[in-house]
Amino acid sequence: MELVTAWRPRVPGIAEVFHAHFVDHAYPPHVHDAWTLLIVDEGAIRFDLDRHHRGAAGASVTLLPPNVAHDGRAATGDGFRKRVLYLDTSVLDAGLAGAAVDRPGVDDPLLRQRIHQLHLALDRPGDELEAESRLALIRDRLRGHFGRPAAPAALSTGLAGQLRDLLDVRTREGITLQEAGALLQCHPGHLVRSFTATFGLPPHRYLVGRRVEQARRLLLDGRRPADVAAEVGFHDQSHLHRHFVRHVGVTPARYSAQGGVPNTLPSAR
Repeated sequence: MELVTAWRPRVPGIAEVFHAHFVDHAYPPHVHDAWTLLIVDEGAIRFDLDRHHRGAAGASVTLLPPNVAHDGRAATGDGFRKRVLYLDTSVLDAGLAGAAVDRPGVDDPLLRQRIHQLHLALDRPGDELEAESRLALIRDRLRGHFGRPAAPAALSTGLAGQLRDLLDVRTREGITLQEAGALLQCHPGHLVRSFTATFGLPPHRYLVGRRVEQARRLLLDGRRPADVAAEVGFHDQSHLHRHFVRHVGVTPARYSAQGGVPNTLPSAR
């Protein structure tokens, strides 16, 4: 059975997310105007890239450059399951295209794990800052494989503090790493690394924690969880529920039911 899921996330730099399970489908030769970042979860793929025979399977990560002809089909009769990110050319520069044509696949378990984590974040509305943070680190690692990696800049506690101040001021509405990078004149990947090294957690987790703290206060004031979710910046009540249980150990409704009365909170289980 052929199954496809596709969407355009609200994450700068990602033009499309594409998940597919194909058995019989074969792509004709075609080109994309974006970079194609591909991982295969089941089976194997055979494809021709610029008239060279290639393949993708297992733990490898495949990067196909824009505007270079390629096709694709299952390598066996069992078909394949893949997850694809189409990345804008603003994410990776054209200078990497030659290396990607010559060697489109790399074996890098950490890179593949980060791509997997990015797909999980993209599938959760409201976690766009996490997705953007993960994309920034993936971009840097891809540049290391397919281009000349930039010399690592010294991590800056001052820069991290400035980003924390931005997150504190914009806890409700949030801020993208692209915006923060423009304001602080720094690449998003360097922002993520500096913040994590300074404070012990990445920016998206800091922001979630701040929102949960604000939600706790409002819930104890008797506010409804749905209203609290909107007021502190969560995507919806489900988004608040997931992160609240992870941080506090009980649901927002059970926490709110305490109403400030000193008592042992009931278990979420």
